[in-house]
Amino acid sequence: MRWENLTQSAEHGRADAALFGADAVTSRTFDTPEFAGITFHEIRARSIINRVPAVSRMSFQWTVNPYRGCSHACVYCFARKTHSYLDLDTGLGFDSQIVVKTNAPELLRHQLGSRRWQGEHIAMGTNVDCYQRAEGRYRLMPGIIGALTDHANPFSILTKGTLILRDLDLLKRAHEVTDVGISVSVGFTDPDLWRTVEPGTPAPERRLDVVRTLSEHGIGCGVLMAPVIPFLSDEPAQLRATVRAIAAAGATSVTPLVLHLRPGAREWFMSWLDRHHPYLVRRYERLYADGSYAPKWYQRRITRQVHELAREYGIGPADPGMPRRLPEPEPEAVAPDLPGGTQLTLL
Repeated sequence: MRWENLTQSAEHGRADAALFGADAVTSRTFDTPEFAGITFHEIRARSIINRVPAVSRMSFQWTVNPYRGCSHACVYCFARKTHSYLDLDTGLGFDSQIVVKTNAPELLRHQLGSRRWQGEHIAMGTNVDCYQRAEGRYRLMPGIIGALTDHANPFSILTKGTLILRDLDLLKRAHEVTDVGISVSVGFTDPDLWRTVEPGTPAPERRLDVVRTLSEHGIGCGVLMAPVIPFLSDEPAQLRATVRAIAAAGATSVTPLVLHLRPGAREWFMSWLDRHHPYLVRRYERLYADGSYAPKWYQRRITRQVHELAREYGIGPADPGMPRRLPEPEPEAVAPDLPGGTQLTLL
């Protein structure tokens, strides 16, 4: 860890480093098996509602991210690059050095109460998972959901975690007063692939149990079928098995997203691929030769196959407003007219 470097960088005008000084960071480790090897860096953020960069082409403009870094340790995670903005490692460091915005609930309540805030939709879990393991310790989401509910502010949550069910009663209450969208990410159901590519996440079937439970309580839940991993989870039989399981769980929609490999994630994923599936390295180099995304023809093929299977199993494709791509993992400017709104904010 190099928090002293962040402070030094701030002295030289680096905006993201100026978010906090070394004296504003408290680093903790917990002597419990579920947090073995993980260090938490507690900060007090200056703003919590972030504007999504226009280039991301998302259907929403605002996000809330109470954490940075993620113990899910997904080898393909597109948000890995964000750790480099704080001079932190985008590999193991991203998985084990978790930044926690401990004041997120009260800060959000303050910003929602601003006369300048227009009550726009807020998306959560689109950068790193707000229901990763850290949430079990810090319990930031109940306060966040409570603030959004009290202001009847529409919001959505995307998660790979089962911990969201802890807040089921809060979500039901929010559902009564505002628009609430919940999506669970399940890209495949292959247990062997899951254990190596998403080692810190609940098993796919446990995530589908979340979909089932939410549906049973009257909260519709879609599934982001992401990522579909070329040559590892894209065979017709694999796609069918995944869509069939999603439909059986009662999902309201399914949205396939093919693996994309942005800088930071690309290097980590290719290193993993070389260790576990070296015979695929050259195929990946060819498939992703033109950049971070698989070719359009490949993406269209996967989308067509999944949508055909979805219709066969009685569920539709994504709702019109569902994102087709995840947001670009870049520093986000805070709302310029909200309290504290001139500096960059920590993602």
